[in-house]
Amino acid sequence: MERMERTKEDETGETGPEGQSSRRSGVANPTGRAGSLGATGADRPAPNRAMNSFSPADEEKFRGVRRMKLMATGLLLFVAVVYVLAKWAGNSGAGAWTGYVAAAAEAGMVGALADWFAVTALFRRPMGLPIPHTAIIPTKKDQLGVSLGEFVGENFLSEDVVRQRLRSVGIGSRLGTWLALPEHADRVTEELATALRGALAVLRDSDVQAVVGEAINRRADAQEIAPGIGKTLEKVVADGGHRRVVDLICVRAHDWLVLHNDQVMDAVQGGAPGWTPRFVDKRVGERVYKELLRFVTEMRDMPAHPARGALDRFLTDFASDLQSDTDTRARVENLKREVLGRGEVQDLIASAWSSVRQMIVSAAEDERSELRLRVRASLLSLGTRMATDARLQAKVDGWVEGAAVYVVTTYRDEITSLITETVAGWDAEHTSRKIEAHIGRDLQFIRINGTVVGSLAGLLIYTVSKALGA
Repeated sequence: MERMERTKEDETGETGPEGQSSRRSGVANPTGRAGSLGATGADRPAPNRAMNSFSPADEEKFRGVRRMKLMATGLLLFVAVVYVLAKWAGNSGAGAWTGYVAAAAEAGMVGALADWFAVTALFRRPMGLPIPHTAIIPTKKDQLGVSLGEFVGENFLSEDVVRQRLRSVGIGSRLGTWLALPEHADRVTEELATALRGALAVLRDSDVQAVVGEAINRRADAQEIAPGIGKTLEKVVADGGHRRVVDLICVRAHDWLVLHNDQVMDAVQGGAPGWTPRFVDKRVGERVYKELLRFVTEMRDMPAHPARGALDRFLTDFASDLQSDTDTRARVENLKREVLGRGEVQDLIASAWSSVRQMIVSAAEDERSELRLRVRASLLSLGTRMATDARLQAKVDGWVEGAAVYVVTTYRDEITSLITETVAGWDAEHTSRKIEAHIGRDLQFIRINGTVVGSLAGLLIYTVSKALGA
C-alpha cells in the first residue's frame, strides 16, 4: 500500500520536499472575482513561497508521516497474513477458534482499507484512479479558500463579534492602567518624539513653506482686516491703552530735542529766506526750538493736555472709519495686498517654517525640554483618569469599538479576498503535500484505529452470529 501511495506521488509530479512540480488544480473560479481564484498563468496571484517550498522542519515532519504510513501499512499486512493463516488452519481442521480469528482479521482488513482510502483521498487519487470526490485538497483548494474567507468574514469580522470582543477586553481601563505607570509614559513620549522627528525629516521645507505661504495669503485675501483693526483700536482707546505709547513718544521726543538742539535750530535757520539777517534767523530758530521743546514737555507732563485729547479724538474717529467708512477700508485692503506682495514679506513667511521646525526638532530630541515634559505629564494624567474614570473608559471603549467596526465593515471584503487570493496562489499539489506533512501523522493513526476497531467489530459480529446460531 505504501508503494502504491509513492507511485501516485510520482504520477502527480511531486519529486521530493523541494517540489519541482508547479502543476495547478485547474479549478474554475467559484466566485467570479477577477484576478483571483479562477485565474491561471499570468493572471493568477504570485504563489506564496511558504506554501511552495519545504523547510527542514517540514521535511522532518514528512519523514514522521512516512514512518506512520509504514506502521499503518504494516498492520494491514499483518492482519492479512493472520487472515490467510486462520483460513488455512480452519481448512486443516485446527478448530472453531480459527473462524473467530479469521473474522476479526477480515474485518480489520476492511477497516484498514476503508480508512486508507479515506485518508489518501484527501491528498491524491487512490492508485491513480479517477474516482469521484478524491484528491479533495488539490482539486478543491480554491473552494476551500473561498469557504475559509467566508467563514472568517461571517464569524470573526462581523460587527457584533468585534464589539462584543472589544467590550469584554476593556481597552480603556487597561490602557489607562498601563499608561499611568511612569516608565510606560516615558516610553510613549520617546516613541512620539521619534515619530515627530521622523515626520519632520520626511517633509521637504520647500513644500511646507509653499503650503504655509499659500495658506496665509489665502486667509489674508479672504478676510477683510480693516474692521478687525478698527474694533481693536476702538477698544484700546476706550481702555486708555494707547496712552503709554503716547507717553513713550513724548519722552523720546523731549530727550531727542534736548540732545539735538543745534540740529533743530540749524534746520530752522536753513529754511529761512536768504534776504533776512542771520541774527534774525538765529533768534527765530531759538524761538521755534524753545516753543517746540515747551510743547513736547507740556504734552509729556500733562495727561490732560489738549493735544492728547485731540489725539484721542483722532484715534476714535479713525477706529470708526476703519469699521464703517468704505474708502478707508478700501485703502487698508490695498495696503494689505501691497505689503503681502513684497518679496521681503514672502521670504519672512517662508523662513518661518524653518525656524519652527528646528525649534520642534530640538525640543523633541531634548529629554528635559518643556515639550517632552508636558507631553509626559499629560500622558500620566490621562492614564490616571482612564484607569479610574468609568465615563472616560466608556468613551475610549466606544471610540475604539467604532474605529474597529468601521475598519471591519469597510474592508471586510478586502480582508476575505486576501485569504481567498492567497490560497488560490498556492501550488495545489505542493500545498497538499505540505498539509499532509503537518497533519499526516494523526491521519495515519486513523488507519491504525480503523484496523483495530474493524477487527474488534468483526470479532463481535462473528461471535454474536455464532451465539444466535447463524
